[in-house]
Amino acid sequence: MSNRPLVVGTAGHIDHGKTRLVQALTGKDTDRLPEEKRRGISIELGYAPLTLPSGREISLIDVPGHERFVRNMVAGATGIDMFLLIVDANEGSRPQTHEHLAILRLLDVDRGVVAITKADTADEEILELAMLEAQELVPDAPVVATSAQTGVGLAELLSALDDVAQNAERAPTLGATRLFVDRSFTLKGIGTIATGTLWSGSITEGAELLAEPQHLPVRVRTVQVHDRPVETAHAGQRVALGIPGVRPDQLPRGSVLVEPHAYPVSYRLDIALEELEPIAHNRRLRVHHGTSEHHGRLVHADDGRAQIRLATPTVAARGDRVVLRDETTVGGGVVLDPAPPRRLEPERLDLLEAGDPRSIVLAALAGAPQPLTREDLEARGLLGPAELAEGLAAAVEVGGYYLTRERIEELRTQTEEQLAARAVDSPLDPGVPIAELLPDRPWTAALLELLALDRRGAKAYAPGAAAALGDRAEAADRLLEELAAAGYSPTKLDDQELARFLENDGSLVRLGDGFSVATGAYESARELLLTECAASGEITLARFRDLIGEGRKAAQLLLERFDSDGVTRRVGDARVLRRRSRSS
Repeated sequence: MSNRPLVVGTAGHIDHGKTRLVQALTGKDTDRLPEEKRRGISIELGYAPLTLPSGREISLIDVPGHERFVRNMVAGATGIDMFLLIVDANEGSRPQTHEHLAILRLLDVDRGVVAITKADTADEEILELAMLEAQELVPDAPVVATSAQTGVGLAELLSALDDVAQNAERAPTLGATRLFVDRSFTLKGIGTIATGTLWSGSITEGAELLAEPQHLPVRVRTVQVHDRPVETAHAGQRVALGIPGVRPDQLPRGSVLVEPHAYPVSYRLDIALEELEPIAHNRRLRVHHGTSEHHGRLVHADDGRAQIRLATPTVAARGDRVVLRDETTVGGGVVLDPAPPRRLEPERLDLLEAGDPRSIVLAALAGAPQPLTREDLEARGLLGPAELAEGLAAAVEVGGYYLTRERIEELRTQTEEQLAARAVDSPLDPGVPIAELLPDRPWTAALLELLALDRRGAKAYAPGAAAALGDRAEAADRLLEELAAAGYSPTKLDDQELARFLENDGSLVRLGDGFSVATGAYESARELLLTECAASGEITLARFRDLIGEGRKAAQLLLERFDSDGVTRRVGDARVLRRRSRSS
């Protein structure tokens, strides 16, 4: 048997004796508020430690039974390992008896004990009927008749709790540190204390955490478990944390203390839905998750899975359970994805519900608008580190980002189609700007390599793609004839796409303002310039104009191209050869 302390939550209708029984078992009155004393009912959650006959320590959480405070009951039931259902011997099961049981089932708390209270006030026949009804209500739970007034049955109840506790272990939720706050208050000389059940991970003295969703950094000064100081608290334990520099109202019930950036703060949850009654599409509900309560709407999938849209964000992980309430509890569900896309996608939900790491990773990637890093996936709260490593084997790593193989093939088909269409529409330049073909993101270069595309400057090309004249060959011949006839005189070309092709082909040289000359004319003019500069050390615009026998504009355009090609540089009104041109 494990020595991990267990958390046991009471359940049952108002006035059936939950608090009185807890006090008889532990010696502690969990009703601490003046209003609770005045009204004689529990309103807030109460806590008391209890040592079982075997020496096993448990924490008892006493919950309110009044229908107006079911939300507090849900907060207390969250994270418990087993239940202690209380039923009055004289009244039998009542509305909150059934609702509390429904909530426990929705939270997957299926082990516990039923205590029939006030046995000393019921006659033998009434007590026997109450015992039989309880056995029918919770067939797998032991039923013990008790009296907090006389002490009858308390030893038997402790023994029954001890027996059930041996098999009530639930594996702690995988993942980083996460604790839902159920109470925060101030102790004189100590400061703010926040309490809750540690759902996952561990907390040590000095830990730096974030309170979500308020995104408030906090530092843990002290850690207690069962009112005893410890260096480290572990998943599954009831924990009290001393947190300096923070007011209790900054850590209200429903706040979540987490390892920084380890969980998504989300307004949506995809769930596998468990309904107690039919729930209409888009029905407005109160959504209980952890110790928090949210207003939300339920969007149904066709197969009993749904997405919850919340008015306020929550911090969830895969496998968490939620309870859905209206006037009463109407259903619940298990979280499949704690940060889903906007749309319900049955294929992605199929993968998530499959449950194996590979399916879960593929579902997360399929639902993401862009590739995710390992850190992104860790922060989704879907898998533990070991499971995540296994799941990533099903994905494709691209420059530190992960995609599904299906997505890779979709991108391959998409790019092939775009490049093929461009080759037909623009054979002179069959490349597509990369920003148009693929998102301009850190993974783009690696994705281009994976898809075996050629990258030439800011464009991508199909492997081995080359420009071709196609049906524009005749236009190219006419253009080259026109340039040859023009000699050193630059010709204005309207078809710049054709001009670029012919320049890349080595047939012409483009100058400024849309003008071009034949390559032969450019090389001849360059030789005239080199010869003059070798003889005189420099060349002026006027001298060069005379050498080529053309006007000032022609000479200016050619000289500016020589400058840009690194042949010359301008010094005052003249140009001189650059060093590499002098040596050529």
